[in-house]
Amino acid sequence: MEFEQRRKSGINLPSGMSETSLRLDTPKSRNETTPFRSNLCLSSPRSVSSPRSITSLSTATPSPTSKKSICSDRFIPCRSSSRLHAFGLIEKCSSSPNSKNNNNGKEGGNNNSNHEAYTRLLKQELFGADFVASPCSAAGSPISSPNKNMLRFKMEYSSPNSSFSPSALGRDSGSYNEISTPPKPPRRVPKTPHKVLDAPSLQDDFYLNLVDWSSQNLLAVGLGTCVYLWNASNSKVTKLCDLGPNDGVCAVQWTKEGSYISVGTTSGQVQVWDGTQCKKVRTLNGHQTRAGVLAWSSRILASGSRDRNILQHDLRVSNDYVSKLVGHKSEVCGLKWSHDDRELASGGNDNQLLVWNQHSQQPVLKLTEHTAAVKAIAWSPHQSGLLASGGGTADRCIRFWNTSNGNQINSIDTGSQVCNLAWSKNVNEIVSTHGYSQNQIMVWKYPSLSKVATLTGHSLRVLYLAVSPDGQTIVTGAGDETLRFWNIFPSVKTPTPVKETGLWSLGRTYIR
Repeated sequence: MEFEQRRKSGINLPSGMSETSLRLDTPKSRNETTPFRSNLCLSSPRSVSSPRSITSLSTATPSPTSKKSICSDRFIPCRSSSRLHAFGLIEKCSSSPNSKNNNNGKEGGNNNSNHEAYTRLLKQELFGADFVASPCSAAGSPISSPNKNMLRFKMEYSSPNSSFSPSALGRDSGSYNEISTPPKPPRRVPKTPHKVLDAPSLQDDFYLNLVDWSSQNLLAVGLGTCVYLWNASNSKVTKLCDLGPNDGVCAVQWTKEGSYISVGTTSGQVQVWDGTQCKKVRTLNGHQTRAGVLAWSSRILASGSRDRNILQHDLRVSNDYVSKLVGHKSEVCGLKWSHDDRELASGGNDNQLLVWNQHSQQPVLKLTEHTAAVKAIAWSPHQSGLLASGGGTADRCIRFWNTSNGNQINSIDTGSQVCNLAWSKNVNEIVSTHGYSQNQIMVWKYPSLSKVATLTGHSLRVLYLAVSPDGQTIVTGAGDETLRFWNIFPSVKTPTPVKETGLWSLGRTYIR
């Protein structure tokens, strides 16, 4: 019966589709010769209310002789080149639990297969051949059932060769997902000294300490047998003393208050002078040979000598020294008190770094990691118990120590002899001066030990270093008989005062 109807109508319809489901509407036109526009409505054998059915599909074929162009009711683009998988518009194939039940009957199985064939053909016409490349069932069609991930963008990971991959952008996968702040630009340090002074007869001797800057802005320099004071405020030069032809200056060191200065001599004496009146206050004996390094605490003056001993002097008593510290096996060339005056660090030509306290005449720490003489010593003003030391030509390293437990925190190879070290009190940075073979000055950021600046200008070893009272300027001296002043550290950051403009600030009084 059904076959007879299809034969009479002359239309070959899929099995399960009746002729009544195909309706052809022919609109009336003013010109009878104008080809008609067909509205083709296709309905599946299922109910119209089924979500899997397509209710309407309109196609338009405008007449070439038509005066008015006729457009279809919607535009369906070609999606063969679209990345629908990136937006989750294509669902994965999933087998329906009722698929087996639908194929139990012959008629039901034929209708289902015909509907699937029709759906595939329709999707191929709408979305292109690539869309139906995977054998998905009709239940997985994006038309029949909306995808839960629709319009939800999926990340497509770039290949390693892609120009937009994280490796090509210089970022690894770990830091790519983190919000990174732009790196702070390095602080600009002038590469040239802002002042150069001639220092004739400034000795080129690694074991001497001939330059020191007082808290009252007076620079003391030992030149030959004389000590000169240079006032940094008005550039006035004053001759402090002359030791005579049979002696020489080996070390100079100001007290913390900047009123008195101690002078170590070639004969082993330690002289104390009043810097304001240029008058000798006291002469301290005890060393057998030259006293090349001096260090003041609040009350005690420590002196190191080539005789391998460290003497502690107290000007309040009549004795030349109050204690003798024996521990080095060669000349003592480095001495520094901690900022709380509790510990004294000493370095020697025996490659040892010793730490002493006030309660024992034996060192509490013996640090022997250096492989050359230890002259450069500096205590951190920012962290208690942090000590920095530098080794000579064979060592070339700056090492950082925790004196509470004796552990080495860090070290860095500078590439040349370390002659001096000084911490900045304004920022957490340290400056080092060097000798063989580059004669440079380097500024380091702590604790990263990143290099802030490298300064050059001296033609011989930079053996002497001192810091200005404000902590911004350093002076360096070398065997080239010059003193060079460098602005390398920033000023102290003072907090901005808060202006009180509230009601309670009016007429407010302060109790001191």
